[in-house]
Order: sequence, then structure tokens, then C-alpha cells
Amino acid sequence: MISVVPVENEEQFKAFVEFPYQLYKNDKYWVPPLRKDVYHLFDTSANPFWEHSERELLLAYRKEHLVGRIAAIVDRNYIEYWKENTGYFGFFECENDVEVAQALYKAAEKFHREKSMDKFIGPMNPSTNDECGFLLEGYYSSPFIMMTYTPEYYHDLAQASGLTKAKDLYAYYVSTDDAPIEYLERITSIVRRRVPDIKVRPVKMNDFSNELKRIREVYNDAWSRNYGAVAMTEAEFKEIARVLKPLLVPELVIVVEVNNRVVGVSLSVPNYNEVLKKLNGNLGLLEMLKFLYYKRTITEVRLVIMGVCKEYQKMGLESLLYLESFKAGKRLGYKGGELSWTLEDNHEVNNGIKKMGGKLYKKWRIYQGTVNQQ
Repeated sequence: MISVVPVENEEQFKAFVEFPYQLYKNDKYWVPPLRKDVYHLFDTSANPFWEHSERELLLAYRKEHLVGRIAAIVDRNYIEYWKENTGYFGFFECENDVEVAQALYKAAEKFHREKSMDKFIGPMNPSTNDECGFLLEGYYSSPFIMMTYTPEYYHDLAQASGLTKAKDLYAYYVSTDDAPIEYLERITSIVRRRVPDIKVRPVKMNDFSNELKRIREVYNDAWSRNYGAVAMTEAEFKEIARVLKPLLVPELVIVVEVNNRVVGVSLSVPNYNEVLKKLNGNLGLLEMLKFLYYKRTITEVRLVIMGVCKEYQKMGLESLLYLESFKAGKRLGYKGGELSWTLEDNHEVNNGIKKMGGKLYKKWRIYQGTVNQQ
């Protein structure tokens, strides 16, 4: 007999947070997130996402044994932007048991029914601006920073619970040695002649707050109307920047200006998951010393953001971002990196990455469920 209960006290909340550390404890590919970051993510007084969203955290038990968890989420900004009553599910973790999964998804559906939703999509942890998707291909390597790693059987559980495919997400890998530097040099020389007053530069860390405003404008414009996209509020962007700022390497954050306006940005981050694997989710004194030591040994980066404002797209400005990102990565000694994620049907972007030497090597799937209005 499976019982699903909402998280209503600190003990249950701790169980919700700790469950993945037990579920994945023997999986050599899983990267334990820092517990302090997980608690902060769910903190409604600290994470501005919850200012426009509501949730129910749910735990599944077989007798007294915890066997699964899920979060049901309604993001009012998503609903307002897309004009559809669609909620999210996220933070799904479960033993390989169809009965448990069905109970969790049924409980999430009940929450969405009570909130007058027509369907729900996920996993969103907690939105498309964060980690999302179940890993679909590429199980035999650890995830890059801010990307999910989940068991293969999650797809069977989702489908057995009545969920269907909504969208696949792609990740490409580019070796520094395979980056087409000479080709990009030729392309960018043409772009510079065609588009006057172009300036390409690294982010100004001594003017970070203003840089942040410029980058947010590009981000919200470039990805608008992409599947699942929701514009980030100023508070949300500041929060992400607060988390990322200590991790940034300025040479890996490239901006393109046209007529002194920032119109394009690429942001690559060293793959700190190479270090987090050694910390087991903790950050005490010993773990901090390990972090400081091992971060010097990071060999790869993740290209998290690359975008150009819509009115400046199809002008070749992306080539400038690729070129400077590749050159910076090579100069800093990185052997390669992941470009993630892209939408499966964004053929223009995907073909462009292939031209840059990118090889499709991982996929994730987002599912959708229908809310039965009974």
C-alpha cells in the first residue's frame, strides 16, 4: 500500500531534500548537489521564483519506508505569458516501482486540478530557467553543472503513469582541438565589415550590476517564445547572478555590442561538477579546502547561454560569440565543453552548433500530463 503525503513540517522537508542522496548513493555518475544550495532553492523567503509561484511538496511511503517524492508547481508568470493553464511537476525521484510513480503523479495531478490547471509539464526544477528534463541518452557520464542526471527507468515510470512526450532537449560536446577557429575567423571578418560599430569584449566585473541589466535584456528577448520560456524577473536574475558570480571566469563571459548597446551574450562556466563529485553535498572546512584545491584541475566548461537579441539575429553575430568563447577556452587550458541545452526542433541553432564541431551526445525529455477534470 502506497501513501502520498504533503510536506508539512521540518522533518518531512528534510526527508524530501535527503531522499536523492540515498537513492543515488551507489551511482558513480550522479553528482550530489550542495545541500545548502538545495535548501536555498526551496526557501520561499530567499528564492524569488516563489514570489510568483506556489507548490506542494509530496512524499510517497510504503508503510514507513520513503520510496519517492515529487513537487507540484504552478508558476503564475508562465500562465500569464503563455495564456494557458499549465502547471509543472519537478524534483521527481522514485524507486523503480510503477505503483509508487503512479501515486506520485496522481497526487501532482490532484494539486493541479485544485488550481484549475488543464495540464502539467516537467520535470522542471523548478522552471525552464533551472534544471529540467529526464536524461534520455548519455547515461554513462556525469552531468555538467546545472544539468540533470536521472535513471533510465524514469521514462518507463512516466509513460506507465499516462505521461507523454512534450519536448526533447539536446546537448552537444565540442573539443577545443575540433573548434573551427580559422573558419570562424573568416566568417567574423565578413560580419565585422557588414555590421558597423561592433565591439566584442568580456564582461566587466567592476560594473557587474549594470552588466547584469544588459545581459538580462538580451536573455529575455533572445529566448522569448521558445518552448517553455518565461522571462526572468529582475529579482530572479539577480539571484542567479549572485550564485554564479563567484564561479565566473570573466574571459568566458563574452558580450557583443552594436552602437554601444549589448545585443549578444555567451556565458560559459567551468564544470564545477568535477569538484562537487568529491564533496558529497557538504561544504564544511574540509570540503572547502577540497573545493579550492580541485577547482584548479577542472578540464571542461559548459556553455550555458548564447543568444542574440531578435532584431540582430541572422546577421552572424553568433559567430563572434563562438569564436571568442573557443579562443578563451583554449587559452585558459580547457580541453572542451558541453553546449546545453537546445530544443530538438531548433534546427537553425542545432545546425550551427554542428558547424562549430559540436557532436550531439546527450538528450533529455520533458513530459506532459493531462489533468482529468472530474
